[in-house]
Amino acid sequence: MKKSHLKIAVIGGGSSYTPELVEGLIRYHEVFPVTELYLADIEQGAEKLRIIGELAQRMINASGKLITLYTTLDRREAIRDADFVATQIRVGMLDARSRDEKIPLSHQLIGQETTGAGGFAKALRTIPVILGICRDIEELAPNAFMINFTNPAGIITEAVSKYSKVKSVGLCNLPIGTKMQIAELYGVEQTRMFIEIVGINHLNWTTRVVLDGDDVTEDFMTRLGSIGQSSPANIPDLEWDAEFIHSVGALPCAYHRYYYMKEEMYGEMLEYYQATGKTRADDVKEVEAELFELYKQPELHEKPAQLEKRGGAYYSEAAVQLMKSIYNDTGDIQTVNVRNQGAIPCLPDDVSIEINCVIKSDGPHALGLVKPLPPQIRGLLQVVKSYEELTIEAAVKGDYASALQALTLHPLVGDERIAKAVLADILEQNADFLPQFQR
Repeated sequence: MKKSHLKIAVIGGGSSYTPELVEGLIRYHEVFPVTELYLADIEQGAEKLRIIGELAQRMINASGKLITLYTTLDRREAIRDADFVATQIRVGMLDARSRDEKIPLSHQLIGQETTGAGGFAKALRTIPVILGICRDIEELAPNAFMINFTNPAGIITEAVSKYSKVKSVGLCNLPIGTKMQIAELYGVEQTRMFIEIVGINHLNWTTRVVLDGDDVTEDFMTRLGSIGQSSPANIPDLEWDAEFIHSVGALPCAYHRYYYMKEEMYGEMLEYYQATGKTRADDVKEVEAELFELYKQPELHEKPAQLEKRGGAYYSEAAVQLMKSIYNDTGDIQTVNVRNQGAIPCLPDDVSIEINCVIKSDGPHALGLVKPLPPQIRGLLQVVKSYEELTIEAAVKGDYASALQALTLHPLVGDERIAKAVLADILEQNADFLPQFQR
């Protein structure tokens, strides 16, 4: 029997993204009856948590839904007896992200927060903290599902799968955005389409498109010119080369620009940094400052449109759709990050992948591929997945050799001397967050 009362804990509740989640919980309250919502954060985020909590309460009051809201700096209080624990943390806050973007640029590399050397640094800081949260879940809410939005989401999901007993699912808003774009391209409702998305987080490909039961993949490939330019707010919106995309044979996600258009993307970042002294993290600080000023306004009782500048579009859709589908045992199909278990045969069983899954009450069940991945997809996928495996080992064990090999292997670094220099800077500038490397 389904529970009639649900407790949701949000770790990182002071995030500017939280109003998206609250909006979704309100919208779907009839079929996902959350009665207790705990927003938890750390001492450094206490003021943001207070502002978010007050806005969330106004949103709940305006909706008339019977949701009791709590804000706390005690994550164990939030986690205790929770049904779902959503994690959306940023270890080191935006100052650390700024370093993640600037260190690679100083070595003539792309500086990005979730991939390459920047994403590597973020993973080193974040994995130990996430595993600490998992230990609390194991003790205080052993039946809870952990819904992870913390980046790099695929790496985090894999670390949790390998080093904890928590039932976890990784989530990203890119797949749902892709599905919306393709449905719009065909002028139909999403329910009429099946879209096969396969890969790993921030490195997935749309490999098959089915409309009303008919495979329209070839037709879709001819239409890519009208969809291929779309990009989230945090990625430079450079136009794909149509001939190249056709040679891939699938639609790459927006993050592939860092791999397929490496020099142009680096040039864009460097030019902007040299002209302004800022990276995307510095811009986000300004956007967040604007958002929190809006959030403070007592007359505001809904999510402001400006939040989309933060890159959080469809967050509530992805997060709440997943939780309500688990709760209701719907069996619908969503694209999430899960343990491979043979779904992508060219990858190890114990790694995290991003793939279409049937969502049941016991969690997601990955759908197998219709046909094997071609070498132009398989090759890049295997290399970046190997980087992720090494990064997890480095983060958990404080293993310098794994860290060096991870960076050297990554296509956005790819040189052992540069990797060694970048790693030295990462370890030095993140020393306060990396005690595992100081044993």
